[in-house]
Amino acid sequence: MNDSLNNNVWVFIEQRDGTAADVSFELLCKGRKLADAMDGTLHAVVLGREPEGLAVQCFRYGADEALVCSHAALEHYRTLPYARVLTQLVREHCPRVVLFGATVIGRDLAPRVASATLSGLTADCTDLQIADVQYLRTDYPRLLLQIRPAFGGNIIATIIAPEAKTQMATVREGVMELTVSERPNEPRLTPVLYEPEPLDEVVQILERHRQTSKVNLKSAAIIVSGGYGLGTKENFGLVTELARVIGGEVAGSRAAVDAGFVPPERQVGQTGTTVRPKLYIAIGISGAIQHRAGMQDSSKIIAINSDPEAPIFDIAHYGIVGDANDVVPRLIDAYKHCLK
Repeated sequence: MNDSLNNNVWVFIEQRDGTAADVSFELLCKGRKLADAMDGTLHAVVLGREPEGLAVQCFRYGADEALVCSHAALEHYRTLPYARVLTQLVREHCPRVVLFGATVIGRDLAPRVASATLSGLTADCTDLQIADVQYLRTDYPRLLLQIRPAFGGNIIATIIAPEAKTQMATVREGVMELTVSERPNEPRLTPVLYEPEPLDEVVQILERHRQTSKVNLKSAAIIVSGGYGLGTKENFGLVTELARVIGGEVAGSRAAVDAGFVPPERQVGQTGTTVRPKLYIAIGISGAIQHRAGMQDSSKIIAINSDPEAPIFDIAHYGIVGDANDVVPRLIDAYKHCLK
């Protein structure tokens, strides 16, 4: 690695039982663009029990090199050993950017490494860019712009860490687009030595219990999503009926989840799931920044709202101004007639 330029982008590859989290590969794709913007290189950081096969997969998504730390003690994520390894690597090589998934693991690991290395860290970013910045009359070339909603989603904030040698960010799954590299680099694995310490064993894994969600909004081609504007849980049934008729998945805004109209696993938005379906139908959703951050990259967006000034219409390809309780039944009826 060429550490002298301090232009390297690192992505922590989160894995469970040897399988990488989708967000890690998504971040590699974004990391490739960031590294190119800095004339730098992209590195995957992989920890686990014999994770070499997983490390090789990283090159399909743009990695130039993989730092591989292999040891039986790293088979499952534990805070202390993982944080110690990452902290040592960051101190030794001083990468310019380090990216983590905003998962349970990433949210535990990233702040520990950032604190130990005095690095800047921004959580739940919706976009990342590289730009030359002038701050307090000082020029900072190739600075990481960490973009995310702030103040309850009322504004989009661009956060910088100009004085930090290393800039870190966490990003939610589905926010960055996953694309396979057309010309992947030849795998180049660099082993990282793991030396066990007694402190690593303070926390041990006795049993593991995992429950996989039965809802997979990310892979849905059609999503029908309802908001608090529907008024009642009974009215939200129109969303379910329309989704059933057209073969889509049911989703909702955070306000709809908080009101009990739809379960939390079906929430779309900044604090829910980020989706990119071919068709997204937003019913009774005003279009707050938090919600738009989770669905604005959909191929086609249809918005139904009684308020003609609703922000959702700013990103919708087609908008219908009207009462959802009147409009949606007509859509259902029209589609049923098309099937005959």
